Amino acid sequence: MSKKVLILSSSPRKGGNSDLLCDEFMKGAKEAGHNVEKIFIAQKKINYCTGCGVCNSTHKCVQDDDMKEILDKMILSDIIVLATPVYFYSMDGQLKTLIDRTVPRYTEISNKDFYYIITAADTNKNMLERTVEGIRGFTEDCLHGAKEKGIIYGTGVWNKGEIKDTKLFLQAYEMGKNI
Repeated sequence: MSKKVLILSSSPRKGGNSDLLCDEFMKGAKEAGHNVEKIFIAQKKINYCTGCGVCNSTHKCVQDDDMKEILDKMILSDIIVLATPVYFYSMDGQLKTLIDRTVPRYTEISNKDFYYIITAADTNKNMLERTVEGIRGFTEDCLHGAKEKGIIYGTGVWNKGEIKDTKLFLQAYEMGKNI
């Protein structure tokens, strides 16, 4: 059965290591017959949440940017891939901003399968676990019926494209193909 897959690539570097893993995941998922869309978040206008609280009663954000469209796609997807490089032991600012902006309708992002793609220059596994725990704070603690289905930890990759020379490149393809 074909599924709707949404890949949210938060790398600020198009063709960066986490973004390349997203492309491989997408390639595998498409070959398996799924409907896949990748959004390169850095090319979207997503303002920071201002904490105004209006969305608590209206379920609509007062800001006019690209987040409404992305949020609609998140709600309609069966599978969501969250991809980020690790900066200072956490997800990058683009992904955190996107997560914060789901507040108006986060209760509608329910019963989704989630995959995480995380890359870092350092090889310290603790750094990656901290990042995953931050993402899980959103998916597991806030979203009803969220299921974590897979994680790719890409460590020791600094320069753009280095991930291509690792087994993780194939792992991302296989993970996408087997959803």
